[in-house]
Amino acid sequence: MRLAFAGTPEFARVALAALHAAGFNIPLVLTQPDRPAGRGQQLQPSAVKTWSVAHGLPVIQPQGLRLDGRYAVDAQLAHEALQAVQPDVMVVAAYGLILPEWVLALPRLGCLNIHASLLPRWRGAAPIHRAIEAGDARTGITVMQMDTGLDTGAMLLAEPMDIADNDTTGSLHDRLAVLGGRLIVEALELAACGGLIATAQPTEGVTYARKVDKAEAAVDWTRDADIIARRIRAFNPAPGAVARLRGEAIKLWQAQAVSAGGSEATAGTVIGASGDGITVACGSAAVRLSELQRPGGKRLNAAQFLQGQALQVGDRFDLGAA
Repeated sequence: MRLAFAGTPEFARVALAALHAAGFNIPLVLTQPDRPAGRGQQLQPSAVKTWSVAHGLPVIQPQGLRLDGRYAVDAQLAHEALQAVQPDVMVVAAYGLILPEWVLALPRLGCLNIHASLLPRWRGAAPIHRAIEAGDARTGITVMQMDTGLDTGAMLLAEPMDIADNDTTGSLHDRLAVLGGRLIVEALELAACGGLIATAQPTEGVTYARKVDKAEAAVDWTRDADIIARRIRAFNPAPGAVARLRGEAIKLWQAQAVSAGGSEATAGTVIGASGDGITVACGSAAVRLSELQRPGGKRLNAAQFLQGQALQVGDRFDLGAA
């Protein structure tokens, strides 16, 4: 079976590596163009490009795939490249470009997407973030037959995964990436012998995981502690939850909702500060912060953070925008 692969970040790289290790023939990889990153804003290749080049896989980086769109020249070159390799199937994982109908129709077995949720829950761009933010007890991977809708295609394989109380988007992402790699290998092995069964998605339970906006990162201490703690974990590693303390924008990376212990302190007030965590009053209950970061500094656990920050009970985080 000849595969074309389309993906960009680390989640996709793990799947590509799993397919390569399983012995599939991958004559073409599509990934997003190099993007500026870091303080110097130097162009950086995607995780998928870096891995593909290191393993000798041909890579193309079209800026668009619509033959009649702004990047029609790129799209035409991609069309010619795909026609040349004649893939039996295209595997897609967090690619970042919408696939037009000509792409969906070109492979003999169509395009299979590795989606990081149990569809139809959390269709869209940020399923891992939104599952943690919503307090879901589990998520999973769905391998889906792509169609022209937004994650609306028939389900081919799915496997659930529990979400731990201390999971961040980063930790959950890493486990889901491994699961996605395993499931796409299983799906293609089944497809090779005609054993894949397509099941239409239920019409009930559809939710949409909109892309995370940086404006969401500001912590609103007047909200319920459970909501605040989940959002802090959901926005780790990006964009990172932010709260202002004495004019500084402090990044918050790990938090748990806890009892306020009878305190009637105003939201945003520090009601406990020890090596175990910095406890902050919220609109209801409290949040214990266990990993924080000052501007320009490193991520620190609570004990390390307190060594360099004169923070004590009664101090208060700003309630305004971070």
